[in-house]
Amino acid sequence: MTDANGFNLIVIGDRINPGFKPTRVLVDNHDIAGIQALAVRQVESGASYLDVTIGPLGVTNHDYLAETVRAIQQAVTVPLCLDYPDAKLLEVCLKAYDRARANGAPPLINSITEHRWGIMDLYKPLGPFKVIVMASERVENGVAKANKTPEEFASTARRVALRLQNDYGLAMDDIFLDISVSAVVADTNGLHRATLAAIKAIREDRDLAGIHIMGGLTNIGQQLPAKAADGSDLKLSLECAFLTLAVPLGFDAVLCTPWRGLKPLPDDNFVLNAYKNFLEQSGSNALRAVRKFYKA
Repeated sequence: MTDANGFNLIVIGDRINPGFKPTRVLVDNHDIAGIQALAVRQVESGASYLDVTIGPLGVTNHDYLAETVRAIQQAVTVPLCLDYPDAKLLEVCLKAYDRARANGAPPLINSITEHRWGIMDLYKPLGPFKVIVMASERVENGVAKANKTPEEFASTARRVALRLQNDYGLAMDDIFLDISVSAVVADTNGLHRATLAAIKAIREDRDLAGIHIMGGLTNIGQQLPAKAADGSDLKLSLECAFLTLAVPLGFDAVLCTPWRGLKPLPDDNFVLNAYKNFLEQSGSNALRAVRKFYKA
């Protein structure tokens, strides 16, 4: 655990991902030293895990993918979060991963779903590893469906977690439930309300005691201006508003940039109260509430 982010969350550093333009330059240029420096910076900023992907290049160049995993482990000793939802690519990563370099800690796999369960075939021959489970979707009559209600989130989380425990011997501490924080600008159906209610319900399930509840926050401010009318960082404030409400309910891990500056917001904070107002709205009223984030 770390308190560097102000919330005492487990931080999974997200910067070794070519979705970030500076990282894409490093990956495209095969700048291993630069990737290592990025790994070190994240750990020094409080990351407990480092998410690792080189994107499409990992699909076509397995040697480069394995080299990247080994190089990062030469630079830092925290465990890695291997970010490919594909069994073949994860096998490459797992074979390159050195538990001894991580002080004996297993890697974290990002991610599995009920519909993408084949990854667990790697557990016995290449395990142990920890897993991120996408609790935002379930399988119903053989078809993947998005979860939209607290009950759907919580029942999926319980079913998958108990399956991992009973069939593979994972401890609850080895399981991270990703509840997928959506963009507020597109949420006219109360998904944020459902997410917060689901966090509470999962944390209150005694059979799931010790499980981690997490999410990435990059989507929350999508399609909104980066800055509020007063010039403040709107997206950061939105992320902090969500965490201010979610952490007391049991949200305990986050995929984010470790130096993002996440911190609890005071009760009188404008964005926090605007976010609370947004949570009470539905349909077009929710969109009107979102506008208050940057008009005031």
